[in-house]
Amino acid sequence: MQESVLLVSLGERFDNDRAADMAERLTAGLDKVEVSAFAAVEEPDTYVYLRGTSHALAEIQARLAESFPGARARVLHQTLDLPGASAGQDAPWHYIVETDVLPEAEQDLNAWYDQEHLPGLASVPGTVRAMRFECRDESPRYLACYDLHTRETFGSPPWLAVRATDWSSRVRPSFRNTRRTMFKKIL
Repeated sequence: MQESVLLVSLGERFDNDRAADMAERLTAGLDKVEVSAFAAVEEPDTYVYLRGTSHALAEIQARLAESFPGARARVLHQTLDLPGASAGQDAPWHYIVETDVLPEAEQDLNAWYDQEHLPGLASVPGTVRAMRFECRDESPRYLACYDLHTRETFGSPPWLAVRATDWSSRVRPSFRNTRRTMFKKIL
């Protein structure tokens, strides 16, 4: 069976103990489910990534509805996964950009992310990993995720240089429903 990713947004900030309890309740008895959790730094939210088979994630979604009725679950399809300049280092920070895009700019957005933006940010010292996902059933449709060794990586001169290209300036005005969030790893 193919591995899938379920992203659960809890709508409140969890600490490590609460996230561990939630993960245990959702994955008890299920084989080979990877769980990672991140608490938003400036917002009351927690994102939990669950990786496993489609069957396991369907069971988790059923448990989620019973145990955490206010949680939002989205099935993600990974489109790109790049090791960063600091691959192998600890990554306690997780930065996410979630967005929709105007239909007429969708092809340009995907080319920009895959050819310039994600590889450029992956090459910044302090970036451990850069990933893109597509959520085909809900908005926002596109997610770009960056695992960072230090929070200072975000906003560093090399990071800002990647963001300041002509192609970036052309694509960004077509973003819609955009959310940018910095998270701290808790599980």
